[in-house]
Amino acid sequence: MSEVIPHWLNKQAELSPNKIAIELPNGTTLNFQQLKQASQSYAGKLITYGVKRGDHVGIYAQNSLAMVVAIHALSYVGAVVVLLNTRLSAAEIAYQLKDANVTVVLTQPSLMNAAEQSVAITTRNIVVCDFEKIGALSETNGRLQDELALDDLFTIIYTSGTTGAPKGVTHTYGNHFWSAIASALNLGLSDRDKWLLVLPLFHVGGLSIVMKSVVYGMTAYIMGKFDEKTVHHAIMNQGVTMLSVVSVMLVELLDELGDDNYPESFRCMLLGGGPAPKPLLETAKVSRVPVFQTYGMTETSSQIVTLSPSYALDKLGSAGKALLPAQIKIVGSDNKPAAANEVGEIIVKGPMVTNGYYENAQANERALHEGWLSTGDLGYVDEEGFLYIMDRRKDLIISGGENIYPAEIESVLVGLKGIKEAGVVGKVDKRWGQVPVAFIVKKEGHVDRESIIDYCANYLAKYKVPKQIYFVDELPRNAAKKLQRYQLVEWLKDSEQD
Repeated sequence: MSEVIPHWLNKQAELSPNKIAIELPNGTTLNFQQLKQASQSYAGKLITYGVKRGDHVGIYAQNSLAMVVAIHALSYVGAVVVLLNTRLSAAEIAYQLKDANVTVVLTQPSLMNAAEQSVAITTRNIVVCDFEKIGALSETNGRLQDELALDDLFTIIYTSGTTGAPKGVTHTYGNHFWSAIASALNLGLSDRDKWLLVLPLFHVGGLSIVMKSVVYGMTAYIMGKFDEKTVHHAIMNQGVTMLSVVSVMLVELLDELGDDNYPESFRCMLLGGGPAPKPLLETAKVSRVPVFQTYGMTETSSQIVTLSPSYALDKLGSAGKALLPAQIKIVGSDNKPAAANEVGEIIVKGPMVTNGYYENAQANERALHEGWLSTGDLGYVDEEGFLYIMDRRKDLIISGGENIYPAEIESVLVGLKGIKEAGVVGKVDKRWGQVPVAFIVKKEGHVDRESIIDYCANYLAKYKVPKQIYFVDELPRNAAKKLQRYQLVEWLKDSEQD
């Protein structure tokens, strides 16, 4: 029988009714009692609309108070929330709607047309309604969940699908609960904590902050999208103590910070989204920005490995150790445990790890083995047990039998003053199999191909030095600002056809 806990929003409304739960940049706030009332009211209106327990309801929206209320409301109804990436094409959304068996899509008025286009492609009887129209309905006094069974399915979020059809990652209430608990056991809690949410709510990194808010009784400061000036202002003036970012966001925030310092109350810049360039971490250290590297994925309900504050400076570049309820292993190509400092695939286990992909037995069979999840990521553990992320297995470049990790080259490239961003992929080569090539976004000032190659030659083995340099205005990134190397591969193909 599944373990049951009180509904987390009910509990916080009981424990801390007047504590601010949600804060917006425009000054709007809701305390936990108000958030509970708004969410329960909206749940009653969803029932009026016809949503019932067990229904799969898509949310196609950008960060907003309405989206947060809808997520909590659906938990009261007992429906499953399918979070949809607003940057995807209509065809991509249609695939996810069908695959997840969605019957209703909730959206914001400005995205109604896009949502309806996706639904039309499915040729299924899926209804689309905007948040405001639901809000105008009368409430039905249906029975709302006042307890949460930790084994019950709560959310589905789709992977990027860069190596095939996207897969729907299932998360139970327990996955989200244990993810929040694990983070708190590592980073600690403070009555003053206010976590700035700027990552998209349709990604697990953004959603996890909303989950932490109701589990901790913590304020979530919600922004619609990332803007370095607005985020900087919030840290300096709005009492923000914690922030989740990816590398490109950190670069822009450090530029905005300049020679200034963040307030002492700002205690954590949680950095995820892939391997971080070492020069970036060193710059953050000099600027006294409390950056804690972390490792996680959709399948782990956000972070599962994080560098604890006590090691933040001593283990610069490490993602840390597995959080308390979690385990990690490194396995070699022979599926045997790797030795210390030996690169292999990262596999993980813990109560925050997904039970599997929605109705995808084949993917589950490949990825899940006796509770362990194969991540597809490459890394190593040092003699003290600290994890270092190298790259995605699918991004690995094999040149003349040598393994080349794009993130290593990218880290060297962004150490050159004239380079703002860098993305590296492998190009097919008749002699070597593959060779690395780099896509560069310049900073102001002069930097050319020759100076870049010369610079890399000082820090990299010859076979790792990029064989071609392409200058671009920007790199392809998803809504969470993660680099999409598969797009660079397509750019490379296009350049060769020109």
